[in-house]
Amino acid sequence: MASVSIQCISKDYGQTPVLRSVSLSIADGEFLTLLGPSGCGKSTLLRILAGLEVQDVGSISIGGRVVDGVRPKRRDIAMVFQSYALYPHMSVAANMALPLRMYRLSAFQRLPFLGRLLRGAAQITADIDMEVSRTANSLGIGHLLSRKPGQLSGGQRQRVAVGRAMVRHPAVFLLDEPLSNLDAKLRVQMRAEIKELHRRLGGTFVYVTHDQAEAMTLSDRVAVMLDGELLQVAPPQGIYSDPANRRVAEFIGSPKINMIDVVVRERGLIDVAGATLAIDSDIPTGTPLSLGIRPEALCLADHPGQGILTGSVRMVEHMGSDLFVHLDLAGADQPLIARLLAERASRIAPGQRLHLGVRADRVLLFTRDGQRLRREADLVCRCVTPLREVAG
Repeated sequence: MASVSIQCISKDYGQTPVLRSVSLSIADGEFLTLLGPSGCGKSTLLRILAGLEVQDVGSISIGGRVVDGVRPKRRDIAMVFQSYALYPHMSVAANMALPLRMYRLSAFQRLPFLGRLLRGAAQITADIDMEVSRTANSLGIGHLLSRKPGQLSGGQRQRVAVGRAMVRHPAVFLLDEPLSNLDAKLRVQMRAEIKELHRRLGGTFVYVTHDQAEAMTLSDRVAVMLDGELLQVAPPQGIYSDPANRRVAEFIGSPKINMIDVVVRERGLIDVAGATLAIDSDIPTGTPLSLGIRPEALCLADHPGQGILTGSVRMVEHMGSDLFVHLDLAGADQPLIARLLAERASRIAPGQRLHLGVRADRVLLFTRDGQRLRREADLVCRCVTPLREVAG
């Protein structure tokens, strides 16, 4: 396996910049996910890494070897495409064997009928068949080797595409949204299988997706991309709980983080939608800020008070074990969304007046231009009234 180094990669399509000086180091054996919305440049970066596209500026190294200008098949990588890219007229075995046949057999040895008679061709073909069979069995598709792709389910085709990459034992696996064509239940299953595959192979995986659940469950680290820029690279929990800026904070999380415009009233106090929150900070009086509160950082309270947000319930979304409660706050442009346990908030209904406290360690501050405001002391928001166990 091998490490990957991406240095100052930029790419434009005409007058449209797609990648803007992206730099990233991926350790040997790491599972790194490029996460971002459609059009952010993540697939373009992956294709440049694979050698399928050429960057305008910058350099790519794999295993310490600069591969700029090196053809894709010489980069020692394997790629799994979103569409799987299986040949419909070939069997599963033939699809999986194709990269090994192209690499190990000469052009003459690949000729139909006559090629098999050339010296060494029979032994190489037997070795390829054995490798394909071993890989297929490890993926649970050994019984499908004689079938064509059209006779397979989406999950089976995905396994074939992964198997075709595995047989080469590449230095780096590149996966471009390989689960996007599967239904929700199968995506969960395949996520577990890909994670187990990475653990077993110990290979370097670079995975592209717009699905936050895939990124958070699969990755050692997540690289968040927006508008062609790399905004933050960190372990999944770090991306979620300690975002580098407002753009990352708003992109990560479902429901998305609540953002409320606030003003520092005096040292240690900020005004928030008719309530006052205490903070441990020396931010000057009158400073305008944006307060970020994750939906699960809100908790039910008995009555109004310092540190308690009060509003009218606009809508309740029942999500099984959880409720998403949308609360209209005085002076706030958008409703506040709270994620509450269903058994503790089962009586909440639209139109009800609701009081919510804020959990101390989950509140983030940003400047109005979106920069994260970090302090020596953690932000402390105190709920000065007892919190309710059950809404009533």
